[in-house]
Amino acid sequence: MSRVASDQDVDIDLGQLVRAVWARRLKILTITALGAGVAFAGAKIVSPQYRSETRVLIEPRAPAFANTQTNDASAGPLLDELNISSQVQILQSADLIKQVINNLKLYNLPEFDAAANGSALTDILVALHLKKNPLENPPEERVIDAFTQRLQVYQVPGSRVIGITFTSKDPKLAASIPNAMAQVYLAIQSGAKLASNTEATRWLEPEIDNLRQKVGEAEKKVADYRTTHGLLQTNGTTTFTAQQLNDISIELTRVRTDKANAEARAQAVRNALSSGEPSDTLSDIMSSQSIQRLKATESGLQSQISDLQTSLLNNHPRLKSLRAQLADIRTQIRQETQKILASIENETKVADLRAKELEQQSDTLQANSARAGEDAVGLNALEREANAQRQLLETYLVRYREAASRADRNSSPADARIVSKAIEQVDPYFPKVVPIVVVAAVATLIMSAIVIMLSELFSGRALRPVEANVGATDVEATNIQERVEEEGQGETAPVPAPKLVRPSMLTAAMDDEEEPEAEPVEEAPADDNEFSVSSVASYLTDCRAPLAVSISPSGDNGSAATVALARVLADTGRRVILVDMTGSGYPSELMAENPEALGVTDLLCGEAAFGETIHGDRMSDAHLIPQGVSDVRRAMRGVDRLSLLLDALTSAYDVVIVECGAADVAGVSRLTRSKEIEIILSLPEIDEAAFVGLMQDFQSAGYERVVLMSGGEEAAMRSPARHAA
Repeated sequence: MSRVASDQDVDIDLGQLVRAVWARRLKILTITALGAGVAFAGAKIVSPQYRSETRVLIEPRAPAFANTQTNDASAGPLLDELNISSQVQILQSADLIKQVINNLKLYNLPEFDAAANGSALTDILVALHLKKNPLENPPEERVIDAFTQRLQVYQVPGSRVIGITFTSKDPKLAASIPNAMAQVYLAIQSGAKLASNTEATRWLEPEIDNLRQKVGEAEKKVADYRTTHGLLQTNGTTTFTAQQLNDISIELTRVRTDKANAEARAQAVRNALSSGEPSDTLSDIMSSQSIQRLKATESGLQSQISDLQTSLLNNHPRLKSLRAQLADIRTQIRQETQKILASIENETKVADLRAKELEQQSDTLQANSARAGEDAVGLNALEREANAQRQLLETYLVRYREAASRADRNSSPADARIVSKAIEQVDPYFPKVVPIVVVAAVATLIMSAIVIMLSELFSGRALRPVEANVGATDVEATNIQERVEEEGQGETAPVPAPKLVRPSMLTAAMDDEEEPEAEPVEEAPADDNEFSVSSVASYLTDCRAPLAVSISPSGDNGSAATVALARVLADTGRRVILVDMTGSGYPSELMAENPEALGVTDLLCGEAAFGETIHGDRMSDAHLIPQGVSDVRRAMRGVDRLSLLLDALTSAYDVVIVECGAADVAGVSRLTRSKEIEIILSLPEIDEAAFVGLMQDFQSAGYERVVLMSGGEEAAMRSPARHAA
């Protein structure tokens, strides 16, 4: 690099880069044309590769005579994503590939066993042990490896279609292999279903025979139990005892009805005889043939008497004879009526006897029916067992007939079908001459331009110096740098020169840019304006540093400057908190209203809650976690937990400042594991020896972001103006 770029800050001249590229445009175009020509020649030399694809749709399939409901039930598992992925793995299985290789006799083609022919480059690599000898693998494995490299099986996104793609130098072979794979896959799937049906039939045969024996034994137990306990069935649902009880109940009702009817008829006849009323209206009397004949004779005699009374006197013998016959007829009618009454009364007695007999039989059958009900409990258990065995047998028989009907290969189609067969391609899949030439030309053009730009940058022609107002600060920083170099002379392993971040140079601090290749230049403070408390506050605000660790080698004076820094940040509206990790507790004395306030040591000892240790500054809006009142040694045993505390605080506050007092690098490393933190060296009065030693220690420990802060003790002791009232 040029001397200008080494001794002072430089910037990149973009215009010079563009002019350099434009000045060499003919050379770039020539190189681009040459690259395109090489790509065209290479594309023409490379053997063309042809690619064909077969697509298979995964769907449930069954014979036309199969039950529709069965098909719908079996379609569920075939439609999920995992099943489709499983079918993709089956198509890539070694067994299927071996079967395709054997069917098409691919092991005889040189394309699938290029290692057998060998090449000079392969022999050299094998001799140098840079490549394994391919001939050490069996021929079958070499063919499978070559086949797998050219095969691609994938699921079409958003569908149940599987694509089978194969690439080969022969277009016919590229089309025949995917089709052969699809056919073998369908045959394997169909064979799997056929084997499943055959296995089901083989398993069901002995199970059906066993169930038939169990069903026969269960039905025999039911029949024997019925015979033993007299639980004979009449119509399939009612026992013989229950049927008898039902019949007797019906007959008893009928007999009681007949008895009541006979009693009513007899009472009607008695009433007619006792009152002397005519009995012609009674059905039992009028239905008697004898009564009808006597009534007819009585009517005839009555007619004769009425006719003779008109011509004969009452004492005439003819009239007397007729009246005597009429009285005799009426006596006979009364006698016949008495007989009818006796007959009806006999019917009543017979019905009463019959009813009593039926009642006795009913009582007997009721007792038998109660015993039969108790016996029916055991019968029901046997019948349930027999029915269960019978239903299981019927289910097995249905499954057996269904499996047996699908024992033929044509009756068990695979759950997939070919929706698109591979065809012989005319245009090669690779190489694509036009895209290759275009990409090569564009890449050559870009690379040529980049090479020219880099050459301009490394030569220094595209760099321009940047004017900077360094002033006395740069002079003093140079003196410190020279002293560091002098102290490093004579050491066997010189320590890298530390890099001091100046708060006024925020771009270098935040972007962390590298210095030029020349030796790094250390910059030291010149006055309070450069490394004052306000400058450090502005730096922390601009770089948005969440955590800053302040080291005060001079003791309380440096801690006072850190307090001033926290108050300045709070006055700018930043949410800031200061954690007092000093041994003297001087920051807590300056900020806390209560000297006995709970703080860090109480939190680490577990004697205070997190919220109880946060207090407000008595002179600003900043917050404070004081030193605390617990034993410091006991608290330091849990110092490893302090990193969790700092992580929680950085998520709640804009800036967290940890004042460590006169701590060393080891003490800072225990606070946080991250090296990307801000290290503030609070030196009210700059001691070059102490400053250089601290910078070297932090540089060796990996802390690159070190900020120097001087002054600030007076600012910490006085209240801000807006709090004066």
